Amino acid sequence: MRRSVLAFVAILAAGMGAAPADAIAPRRLVEVADFSGVTMSHDGQRVAFRIEQASVERNTYDSVWYVQGMDGAPPLRVADGGTPLREQTGLAVPAPAVWSPDGRWIYYRALLDGRIDVWRAATDGSGAEPMTREPADVRAFSLSSDGRELIYRLSATREEVVAAEQGEYDQGIRIDRTVPLGQGVFRSGFVDGRLATQRLRDNEVIRHPLLADVPDRWRAVDLATGKRRDLAPRDIPPAPLTAPDLAAHLTNAWILSQDPASGRIALLMRTGERNGLRDRPGVQLSMLPGRSARVPVKCQAEACRGKTISAIQWRPSTDEVLFTVGDPGEGHAQSMHRWNVNTGDVQPVVRTRGLLNGGVRLLPSDCALSATLLACVIAEADRPPYLERIDIETGARQTLFDPNPALTKDMAETRVRLLRWTDAEGREFTGQFYPAKRSGGNLPPLFVSYYWCKGFVRGGLGEELPFASFAENGISALCINLAPNREDAVAQYEQGRAAVESAVALLASTGQIDRARVGMGGLSLGAEITMWTAMHSQILTAASVSSLGLSPLYYLLLSNFGEAFHSRLWMGWQLGALDETPERWRKFSPVFNLDRIQAPVLMQLPEQEYIHSLDYAVPLMRKGMADMYVFPNEPHQKFQPRHKLAVYERNLDWFRFWLLGNEDTSPAKRPQYAHWRLMKAGMRGALGHGKSGKDR
Repeated sequence: MRRSVLAFVAILAAGMGAAPADAIAPRRLVEVADFSGVTMSHDGQRVAFRIEQASVERNTYDSVWYVQGMDGAPPLRVADGGTPLREQTGLAVPAPAVWSPDGRWIYYRALLDGRIDVWRAATDGSGAEPMTREPADVRAFSLSSDGRELIYRLSATREEVVAAEQGEYDQGIRIDRTVPLGQGVFRSGFVDGRLATQRLRDNEVIRHPLLADVPDRWRAVDLATGKRRDLAPRDIPPAPLTAPDLAAHLTNAWILSQDPASGRIALLMRTGERNGLRDRPGVQLSMLPGRSARVPVKCQAEACRGKTISAIQWRPSTDEVLFTVGDPGEGHAQSMHRWNVNTGDVQPVVRTRGLLNGGVRLLPSDCALSATLLACVIAEADRPPYLERIDIETGARQTLFDPNPALTKDMAETRVRLLRWTDAEGREFTGQFYPAKRSGGNLPPLFVSYYWCKGFVRGGLGEELPFASFAENGISALCINLAPNREDAVAQYEQGRAAVESAVALLASTGQIDRARVGMGGLSLGAEITMWTAMHSQILTAASVSSLGLSPLYYLLLSNFGEAFHSRLWMGWQLGALDETPERWRKFSPVFNLDRIQAPVLMQLPEQEYIHSLDYAVPLMRKGMADMYVFPNEPHQKFQPRHKLAVYERNLDWFRFWLLGNEDTSPAKRPQYAHWRLMKAGMRGALGHGKSGKDR
């Protein structure tokens, strides 16, 4: 007990030692503690979870496994979780734990000392040990139902991968369709904690390590004797049932959850007519009595109809399915209900103002649950993630653990609120609005981003735009939620532009911002909408993007992958080759719209993408209209803590400079401001010679 209390106090002390309440600095947003792997014990009495936190000082992430009683006793630290694993786009991979049947152990994958093993930690905190110790990294694992055998999947050995990389290096690397053009050809991207050579496989975006196509091998270890064996094909665990497995008779199957006890399948299906949307707009919650069933039982209750249902899971030992609903009119705030598949009855369980899940922000993750209780991670616009106990029957709630107590307290002072509005065509939008801390009588400027604004926003998709820090520094900030995707890319981009312009008009008309000083930024689609707005609107004073845009050079490099790229380009943007769809290329690409871009653009791009943008970035830089920074070894979503902090702080500096006329007095930033002052002087000179555009 003393160890658990000390661990809990240590986390609280770390949180309470942060910056004062009036300074939500970018570093505090980078170093938010997050949850992953939330898993309930078999008896429902305890929950295991992993806390992950960036360390800017050491440019890495710390992760620790905890076990906590559902009665609210302080959490007990049980093991080091290692370096969090990531997808090749930079996203953290969910880290589920598996409880032993007797509750004495949790099993989990961990990257420690350069290798991925399955580890076992004693739930009383007495120690942890690796259980596999193979020459190859473990890709997946499971525990036998009696808890006596650990089954795991391996691919090529670490030595084989390194040898393959070195062999290519020594002999020269042949450029074929699998080589991702535009990044270093030798060990230029992180894979499982090390710089590795990467290849394309299924599409032109997602990278894989060398030898990723080597057939998997399955092994098992007896946990009592330590004896290992190779699994015969007949002994390999079957893959979990997925929606494509039902596609033969349920073509619109989307997400499913199978009850391990009865074999019943809860199912979400896409419904409705697209009418110009990329996806069917509706979701139908149903149940199949078994895999061979052809006619699903539909949920007919009001709480199921016309709702944005995004997650489902079976309540153990019952006939109920728990389903999660997001409310677009409330900024996609999530609630949970329970549906009795026999009676059709639906009852509410819990409602939140943000995300409600197992802790992962951009990838699916379920709450942990027993027959009576949920353990859910909740994250809201004004509150960083925390773990909560929820009674399934009564909805009674109790906070189990808040790993960010100081930030929780300070975020309550930001006065962030949900904003709702419509544009001239009657389309509805929502966003999280962070009003500026004002001094003096002048209206504050506005920063806006369009894309991902769910849960604890931090910096939007990719976490690069410090909304709360903008507000602390006198710039109001608005994160606009993505409206339903349009099938036609021009309509999609115009919808984003309309959302921005109508939000600015609303806030200006109500005396909340100065419409003559508006900044915008984003990553991925957010960057695309930012550049579209810069090209097709006069509303922006300054812009910032963190990923590439469409251009002839982008087309040239990615076309090497072949037909799969051409198909995706047509599906996403209705673009063919430049000579096939020239007018459409002129609409989308900055290359053909350089003179229309009147706002200075800060470009902070990952090394994997920056080369694709040079055919428009270089002309903009030569005109004094852009400033570019490239972050080595980074994928689409940057993840190294020092890089994330640098991006946050430079974005804050950039918009303070262009929207407020303020400069940081740090001597280290003098060259940055000297260059920006030259850019500003050049723009004023161009305006003085009759060039059109807003006076900045």
